[in-house]
Formats: sequence, C-alpha cells, structure tokens
Amino acid sequence: MIKITFPDNSSREFSEGTTAMQIAESISPRLAQDVLAAEVNEEIWDLTRPINSDATVRLLKWDDEEGKHAFWHSSAHLMAEALQELYPDTKFGIGPAVENGFYYDVDLGDVTLTDADFSKIEAKMTELAAKKEEIKRRDIAKPDAMKLFGDRGEVYKTELIGELEDGHITTYTQGNFTDLCRGPHLPDTSYIKAIKITSIAGAYWRGDDKRKQLVRIYGITFPKKKLLDEYIVLMEEAKKRDHRKIGRELELFTFSQSVGAGLPLWLPRGTQLRLKLEDFLKRIQKKYGYQQVITPHIGGKQLYVTSGHYEKYGKDSFQPIHTPQEGEEFLLKPMNCPHHCEIFKSFPRSYKDLPLRFAEFGTVYRYEQSGELHGLTRVRGFTQDDAHLFCRPEQIKDEFLKVMDIIFIIFKALDFDKFEAQISLRDPNNKEKYIGSDENWEKAERAIIEACKEKGLPARIELGEAAFYGPKLDFMIKDAIGRRWQLGTIQVDYNLPERFELEYTGEDNRKHRPVMIHRAPFGSMERFVAVLIEHTAGKFPLWLTPDQVVILPIGEKFNDYAYKIARELEEKDISVIVDDRNEKVGRKIRDNELKRIPYMLIVGEKEQENNEVSVRKQGEGDKGSIKITTFAAQILDEIDEMINKWKKETTDI
Repeated sequence: MIKITFPDNSSREFSEGTTAMQIAESISPRLAQDVLAAEVNEEIWDLTRPINSDATVRLLKWDDEEGKHAFWHSSAHLMAEALQELYPDTKFGIGPAVENGFYYDVDLGDVTLTDADFSKIEAKMTELAAKKEEIKRRDIAKPDAMKLFGDRGEVYKTELIGELEDGHITTYTQGNFTDLCRGPHLPDTSYIKAIKITSIAGAYWRGDDKRKQLVRIYGITFPKKKLLDEYIVLMEEAKKRDHRKIGRELELFTFSQSVGAGLPLWLPRGTQLRLKLEDFLKRIQKKYGYQQVITPHIGGKQLYVTSGHYEKYGKDSFQPIHTPQEGEEFLLKPMNCPHHCEIFKSFPRSYKDLPLRFAEFGTVYRYEQSGELHGLTRVRGFTQDDAHLFCRPEQIKDEFLKVMDIIFIIFKALDFDKFEAQISLRDPNNKEKYIGSDENWEKAERAIIEACKEKGLPARIELGEAAFYGPKLDFMIKDAIGRRWQLGTIQVDYNLPERFELEYTGEDNRKHRPVMIHRAPFGSMERFVAVLIEHTAGKFPLWLTPDQVVILPIGEKFNDYAYKIARELEEKDISVIVDDRNEKVGRKIRDNELKRIPYMLIVGEKEQENNEVSVRKQGEGDKGSIKITTFAAQILDEIDEMINKWKKETTDI
C-alpha cells in the first residue's frame, strides 16, 4: 500500500501502482469526468501513470492552469496527427502549450498553407478526437528513439534526441502518430470537443535565422463548445482593442521600415501620453527617495561581459560597434543595471548612505527575430522604467514594502484592480543552481514572504522559479476583458554586486557587499502603453489622455472664439485642440468620437454671445451649455479627484 496526501493534508491509502484517475474515481465519478492531469510530488503527471510510492497528489481540472496546459499540449499532438494525415510528408519540430492554446512548428515541404486550409485541419482534428484514441506514454532508449524518428526522416526530432540523456526519453502515441515528448497528456483524445485554428506565422528552427524557417500553426481547443463560443466573442473584442489599430487611429505611434523593424516612433500624442506616465511615476519615486540618473545608450563590451548580460543576451543583441581604435568594441545596451552598478562604484559608500535608489527611464536594445515582433509588445528598442536599489541585507524587507506601495498606486490609478502575485523561491533540493550564501537567501526569501503578509497580499509560492541570483516577486494583472499580462517585478540580486565588486563600509568599519533590488513597475514603456491601450480600448483616464478637450466651431466665423477658449484652457494646464476644418459639425463630432477625446466643446453664435460652450462628454452625449470658467473648474476638479485617488496612497511616507 502507498499513502496519498491531498492538498487539504488529508490522506488515504491505495494499492501500489494506482493511477491519479483511479484516485479521482474513488472520490467521485463526477470528479473523474472533470479531471485532466495530476500534480504528483510537485510534478505534472498523466492521469494514467502509475504511482508506486507515497506521494502528495493534486487533481487538476480545466480551471487549473496546469490542467489547461495538459489539455492544450495534447491538442498540439492532435493537430500534428491531423497534419500527418493531410500532408504525409510533414516533418515536425516542437509543439508546446502556450498561455492561450498551443502551436506546432512544422516543415510542410512544398505545401503552402493559408487561412483557407484552417477548416480542413479543424475537421480532421474533430474526426480524430471523436475516435477516442488512447494517448500512451512509453519510455524509450536513446538508440531506439534515434532509429524510430530517423527511419521516418524526422530530422528535427533526431536533432533534439541527440541532445537528450539516455534513460530520460519518452514518447507519446495516439492512433498512427508518435511524438517525442515529456508530457503530460490527457488519457485520450475524446476530451477535446471544440477546436479552432487561429493563425499561422513563420518561425526559424530553434530561433536561429540561419536555420530553415518553419510554419508555426497556432490553435486553441476547449472541453465544451460553449467555451469556444465565448472565446471567439472575446477575440472579436480583442481585435477591436488591438493596440496597433487604436494606436494608428489615435495617432500615438508608428513604425518605419527606413528606421528599422521593431523600432517604434512616438508621435506627438503618444509622446504626451508617455511623458504623462513618466511624470506620474517620477513624482511618486521622488516621495520614496529615488534619485534620477541618465546613462548612455551604449557601453563597452567588457561591461556586459562582466555583468553576464553578453553571455545571456549576446545572441539577441545587435552586433558590436567597432571604433577606429583597434580592439575597441561597444554594444547597444541590453540592460541598464551594469551602468547603475558603475554609478554606485563611482564614490566610496558607507552603510549610512544606504539604501541608494537610482531610477532611470533607460532605453535598451535586443535583436528580436523579425517573425516575433508585434506592435509595441515585442520590439527591438524599448524604454524600461528601471530602478536599482542598493541596500544592506536587513533593509530588503522595508525596500520591498515600499516598492509594493508604488506598484499598488500605479494599479489603482489606472484601474488594474484584478491582479495576482507570485513569489519565486529557489529549489531547496538543488541549491547549486544559485549563487549567494544560504544565510542571504534565507533573509531575502523571508523578507519577500513577510512583506506580502504585511500587505495582506495573497501570493502563490513557486519553488525553483527564482532567478539564479535571487528570489523575486512578479505581478500579473487581468485587463478589462480578462486577459493576463505580467506587469511589475521586484527581484533580489546577489550576483551583480559580486561581479562588479560593489562595496560599502559597515558600522564595523569593514567592507561589505550591498544587496541589489531590481524594480520595474511598468516593465517597459512600450509594452505598458500597449497593455493600457487594450485595457481601456483607448479611452484613457482624463488626467492621462493626450487631448482632454477638442473645440468644434460650427463655422469659420467662430474660429477666433474657439481659439480664445483654447488659450484660456491651456493657461489652466488643460490640453486642448481646435478642430477648425471646413466640415459640418456632425462630421466633426463623429470623427472626434473615434479619437476618444473625453470632452467636445461646440461653439456657435449663442455660445459666443454668452461666453459659453456646449459640452458633449465621450460616450454620454450632450451635457448642455455652461460658462467657460465653470467648465474649466469642473475639468480641473475631475482631474484633481483622479490624481488624489493615488496621491492619498503616498501621504504616510
């Protein structure tokens, strides 16, 4: 007999070799219908895999991320099986589950796949799923695996097998399709009830642009058709909110092939939006004792060799810049941290100086593959709202609490009211993967956990997810239509202070290493603006929107009055534009509604005579005529109310 312990710490005995499916059936037939995979001793297993020793078991359903992962991983295999039947010469790369569905990278040979083929693939997948094909796991020796896939001409699979260790290779088979895979998977294909192929793209094999470009086919599946229908509605709404579409409509940013792919150009309105965000964060940071710094866009190659960034990002960086001086090389900076370390080193530091908080809106560069570039969310040049805090080990917790304050202020001000937090700790059974002493790790991990408890922040703890240099806290927000985005990260780092030999003089008059905290509430300005656009559908808070008011004269003879009003509003720091086009006022109203400007002021003869404006509010229609001084006061009160919503959060600093 073996002892199975459940998440509520209850336990039961089962026969050795019992499967998670059998455990589910013993609890409830309904549970057995809903369960998709199992977490066994913190590893995700197939439901049909025998458990041969005492274990902790968590049964995973559709609502669990790990359950969805197993479902979509199996769906990737189902799609591959369908492709094999439809296009027998297909060679397969990799086919993982992703956050929303799955993809498979395939070499289709001479076949050209288009959107018109999606329905054919979906139909074949539906046909195969209905056969209820059992998905069987098999341990296989490396030579046997090489022969199995080599005989089929699977060059991509044999390349992967060549890098695997014998004794740790498994395959999964369903019907006539066998794939190299670690799993886990569903028991059979019948669980997959609703199928949608969503898109195709190009992807270089293993991300190397010198290798063959494969076809990446994306899809998503569900256990019920109702869930697919809901997803399709959500995707239609997502299309309406696409930041690339809205960014073009609102004239926020653009791209130019002459400038280069993945290098955004911020237009005047987008620049105003971005500067308001930067000013917003700068004002908060000032109250928290941050000092603004500015560093160059390039640095000597050795700087990034020392930091380890060249090793990590070298392949994803632009090529070194060679100067006329022999042997001199520079890189476009991939990260701001090394520069901030050098600022710390520029003067002798004492324990009395700490914590030091250096902040910078610093632009960094990564050479992302062209096929992976996507609007503002994946670019080659982006600006991080970076800050690096240098502190003593005993100060980590207080600094964490203060950074969390800043992140909460941002979330509240921008109505990101649904978010989750994850604490990533090191693997206690594999400490050699990490640098730093046990004492420092324990202090840092305890500080993060205690900081979350003090804030009353529920946070999921993930062992083994820490960076090699220290533990971290990540925030994932849900936008207005329920999509998850990672925004905000706080990381503890013992690595860079060691690499750069950073020191401060302690109370004992000896030299000590500071601890470094990396912090980026926005992450990158580009990605954050993209998320904000899609969250708000381009209807920004009044204090943030680039154009708060547009004035619409109903004829040319009222243009002077319109500009007089504009000057009065601008003197009160209200951003305003005048639409003096020779168009009917109805056309102007429609056009400016699309620009999502919060207030429209319509002026004609009556308004001019009474020194008034006729007010329309975005999405609410006519609000009547009022004096311009009254309108200005109302606007300022509305902006002040919004700003005070987050200002109150800083009063106890």
